[in-house]
Amino acid sequence: MGDWNTVTILRKRPPKPSTMKSEQAINKARREGAVIDTQVKWGAATNKHQVTTKNTAKLDRETEELKHEKVPIDLGRLIQQGRQAKGYNQKELATKVNEKPQVIQDYEAGRGIPNQLVIGKIEKVLCIKLRGKDRGQALLPPSTKK
Repeated sequence: MGDWNTVTILRKRPPKPSTMKSEQAINKARREGAVIDTQVKWGAATNKHQVTTKNTAKLDRETEELKHEKVPIDLGRLIQQGRQAKGYNQKELATKVNEKPQVIQDYEAGRGIPNQLVIGKIEKVLCIKLRGKDRGQALLPPSTKK
């Protein structure tokens, strides 16, 4: 009836990317005269996301003295006095404003980098104004308008 011939098809699989990176594969490609492109990737294989914060960008633009703006010492004293008036220690105040105790320590010592969100939280907890022209005055609750 019919002739049945067995046909064998051989296919060579393309190399995997991991084997393409090996030194043997690179040397073989060099011998064959293939174009080799190498790239050095900065921060490869790390789980870090580089986010430039506003302070970092501001520091980069600075030309003369490369220093961040610090919390004024008078603001640190106001925070300390307000905290003591309420009877809180630094750890309790930090817990109430949802920050680390080190942040409160740095603010009171004048070492911290001012963050308006944190200062706003401290104002609310201590009920004193820490920003603006009437610093140290009692923070009035928002009035209800009718």
